[in-house]
Amino acid sequence: MTVELTAAPDAVSTRAAASAVSAAPAPLPTAPAAPNAPTVPERIENDAHAVQTAIRLAAQFAPQAALRDRERRLPWAELDAFVASGLWGITVPREYGGPGVKAGTLAEVIATISAADGSLGQIPQNHFYALEVLRVGGSAAQQRFFYDRVLAGERFGNALAEIGQRDFKRRTRLTRTSAGWHIDGRKFYCTGALYAHWIPTLVVAEEDGREVSYLAFVPRHAKGVTVIDDWDGFGQRVTGSGSVQFEHVEVEPEWVVPFQASFERATTIGPLAQIMHAAIDLGQARGAFAAALDFVREHARPWIDAKVARAADDPLAIVQFGDLAARLRGAEALLRRAGRFVDAAQAAPDEASVAEASIAVAEARAATTTVSLDAGSRLFELAGTAATLDGLGLDRFWRNARTHTLHDPVRWKYHAIGNFYLNGKRPPRHGAL
Repeated sequence: MTVELTAAPDAVSTRAAASAVSAAPAPLPTAPAAPNAPTVPERIENDAHAVQTAIRLAAQFAPQAALRDRERRLPWAELDAFVASGLWGITVPREYGGPGVKAGTLAEVIATISAADGSLGQIPQNHFYALEVLRVGGSAAQQRFFYDRVLAGERFGNALAEIGQRDFKRRTRLTRTSAGWHIDGRKFYCTGALYAHWIPTLVVAEEDGREVSYLAFVPRHAKGVTVIDDWDGFGQRVTGSGSVQFEHVEVEPEWVVPFQASFERATTIGPLAQIMHAAIDLGQARGAFAAALDFVREHARPWIDAKVARAADDPLAIVQFGDLAARLRGAEALLRRAGRFVDAAQAAPDEASVAEASIAVAEARAATTTVSLDAGSRLFELAGTAATLDGLGLDRFWRNARTHTLHDPVRWKYHAIGNFYLNGKRPPRHGAL
C-alpha cells in the first residue's frame, strides 16, 4: 500500500509555507513599536474557514521568518495581518458573535502558523488562554465586554509568570481600598505583552486571611505599566516574552476575573492551554520536516557509499525520512484526538471528562515535544554541512523547539500518563496539564 504524505489535509498548508526559504516576496511594511489602534477584523465563519485562513497566512509569513529570527525583527505588521484575518477571535462563542471553533481547529490553526514561524504561532497562545479563563470564570457582563473587544480587533498578551524565587507563589498584588483597586509587581516570560492592547495579569489579593488569585485585564497603556523588551532567549526570539512592571496601576473591578476558583473545580483551562503548546511544537516539527525535504531534494549531496546521484535516493536517508514522517503523523493524530477530548470536556466538564482531556493532551504533548526536537536535529543530519550556513536560518527550527518545549518538562507528562493508567490517579488541576 502506498501512502502519500503530502495528501494529508492538515499537512498541505505547511509543506508549501514552511519550505519557502527562497524566492521571497517583499517583506510586509514595518509598523511602529506599539500596538496600532485596532481595525475591525474579517469574520471567520466556521472551522473550515479558520483552517483555510491559517493556510493563507502561513504562506504569507513563511518567506521572511528566517530574516525576522536572525535580525530579531519584531513582527508588528504580521501580527496586524494575523488579527485582521479574524483568527484571534475564533474561540469567541457563537452566542457572543464569534465562530466558537473546536479545540482541534484552534490547535490546527496554531500548528499551521507555527510551521511557518514559530514565534508567530506562540504569540496568541496566551490570548486564547485568557479567553478560556474568561469563558470559565467571567461574569456574563465581563464576557460580553471582552469578547466585543476581541471581535473589534484588540489583542491580549499576558503577565502570568514571575522569576527570582524558588517557589511558585505569586507576589504581584491586587490591593483593594475605598479609593480604588491597584496592582503592584513584576512579571517575566510575558509572551505577547509587548504587542497587546490588554495584558491579562495574574495577581493575588488578601481575602479573609488567605491569598486568592485573580486574572486582571490591564490596559497596555495604563499609567504605571512598563513593558520591557528584554527577552533574549536563543529561540522564539520575536515572541516579546520579556518583562512587565506594575507600579500602582489602577484597574476597574469589572476587569478582574476569578482565577483560583476556576481550578478548585474541574475546568478545561489547563487542557486548552496545553493543547495549544502541543500545537506550537507540532508546527515546529512540520516546518523542520518540510525544510529537510526541500533541502535534501534540491541541495544536498549523497554520501559516497550510497552510490546514487541524488541525495533523495540515498536508501538510508529514505529510511530516516520514513521514520520521521511516521512520528510526525502519529503526533498529528494524537493532537486531533486530544482536541476531541477537550471539546467533550468543555461541553460537559466534570472530574472524569477533564481528567481524560488532560491525559489525552499530555499524550499529544509528549509526542509533539519529541518529534519537534527530533525533526529540528535530523534536518541537519539528513541535509549535511551545507545546511548549517547561517544565512539559511535552518537552525531556527531546533532552537525554537528547544526553547518552547522547556515551557514545562515532558518527563512530568509521562508521569501523569503512567499514573493515570497504572494507578487510576487523575492529574493535578493547574495550567500545566
